[in-house]
Formats: sequence, C-alpha cells, structure tokens
Amino acid sequence: MPDIPRLNGVIKALEQGQTAFVAFSPVDSESAVALAASKLDGVAFEMEHAPLDFPGLRQSLQFMLDRRQIVERATLAPAVTPMVRIPPNGGEMNQWIAKQVLDIGVFGIIFPHVSSVEEAWNAVGACRYPRLTTAPLYNPPGIRGDAPTRAARYWGLTQQEYYTRADVWPLAPHGEILVVIQCEDTRAIGNLPRILKEVPGISVVLIGEGDLSQELGHPRDYDHPVVADAINSILKICKEHNVLCGHPHPDANNIERLVASGYRFLMPSAGRSFGVLDSGRKLAGRS
Repeated sequence: MPDIPRLNGVIKALEQGQTAFVAFSPVDSESAVALAASKLDGVAFEMEHAPLDFPGLRQSLQFMLDRRQIVERATLAPAVTPMVRIPPNGGEMNQWIAKQVLDIGVFGIIFPHVSSVEEAWNAVGACRYPRLTTAPLYNPPGIRGDAPTRAARYWGLTQQEYYTRADVWPLAPHGEILVVIQCEDTRAIGNLPRILKEVPGISVVLIGEGDLSQELGHPRDYDHPVVADAINSILKICKEHNVLCGHPHPDANNIERLVASGYRFLMPSAGRSFGVLDSGRKLAGRS
C-alpha cells in the first residue's frame, strides 16, 4: 500500500512526545463546525451522559469536513480528530455500540467504567478485526464485525488500506484507533496494575474523577486528600507501566500542575472557552 501519513492527530501529537488536547462535545453539527476549526487535537462526542444518537454522530462527523481545509493542509488527516465516548460501562460488554461508531468513522472510543482485565480485554478487542491466531499482535483477539465501507470512505482510504490502519495504537504501530479506558472506581484502581500488564492495546487511561469522588464520599471535591490520593495513584500506576494517563477536567486553576505532573491527554472544556486550551498548549510547549 502507498505510504499514508498519520491520520489521527491525537496519536501524532502523542508520538511526538507532546501533550494531546481533546474536548468533549455534544453531538450536534454547530459544535462540530466550531471545534473542527480549533487548535484541539481531537474532539470526543459525548454519548455516555447524552442520548445515544448514531445519525447525529454521523452528521457531526460530516460537518467536521472542510474541503478547503483538506486542500490547504494537503492531507487526508482531519485537522481535529473525531472520537466518541460511548454509554455502556465496561462490565456491560456492549461491543455492538463500539462496532457502530467505528463503522461511522471515528478514530477512537472512550470506554467508561472499565474496572477489570476482562472488561479492558473486551474494549480493545471490540476495536480490532479478527485475524488468524498465528498473526503477529494477535492478542487481544479482534471481535469487530466486518463492514468497513462507510468508515473507509470517511477516512479517504481503500478498504484494504483501511483494514491495515484500523487497528489500535500503540499496539499496532500503524494503527489509527485510540482505545481510552476510564478508571473511575476503587475496584478499577486495585485492578489497574494487572490491566496494564495483561491487556496490550490500551492507548490512554482516563481518570474518571467525578464518579471516583462520589464513591469515596466527597462528590466533586477533587482537592480532598482522599480523592487526590486516589487520582495520584492512577497516574503513578500508569507511569510505572508506561501507559499514557489522561485528565478530564483541566481548568485555569490546575492546568499548570497537570502538565507538570505528566498527564499527556487533557480534556479542556472548550465548549465555553478556549482559554484553558491556549494556556495548556503554551505550558506544554505547543504554540
């Protein structure tokens, strides 16, 4: 196949040792247009705490396309990479939802409440196509159903090119799909060392500090010592296993600390203001 440059801008930033910035967004066309012209690396359309809207997601991805932008940048890679957070918790094992959003054309999935090796194994497998047991990088085995036509067209690839690139990064070096698992309960923290040791293909561990703080008895009090200690434990475990760690709530008060602490996947609230994004990019050494 021809040499196709990196398509996933979030992966591109991470491969270059940079901090990636990805914002949550509602599934609607106006937000898609605005965010596609931003300095974000990616956008994660929110369908966990918002309606499960496959037609709306497909429309939002189409509204992110800008033909002049494609020509001027001379690349098939979207300026801002579309991802999605799906609604089922890890234990629900709803692979069909991962299949649906991948077939629409997203470049990554955020899986909420992944708390065990089995759940993480399923999340990664849901983003991979099946292959021979003798194939390189076989595990976790792919369980994604085969219907690549729409996704390949959205990515601008032939179907065979899409098969090569539609694998999880960094397990597959040329993979363009991010598997982000959310660690958001104490059971998940206890199992995280085993998850990161036994499940290859996890791109990012995203801290779910809202749910975690609820369980710990201090809802949304992220600076409470009990909550802060749990959050720091997640970051420490990720560093020990050389897996990237993400934070969902950078703001003007904590962005400097988060960048300095080594979080590499930050999710500023770009819907209201790009101020935190601009500050974070500057602190991370990005213009």
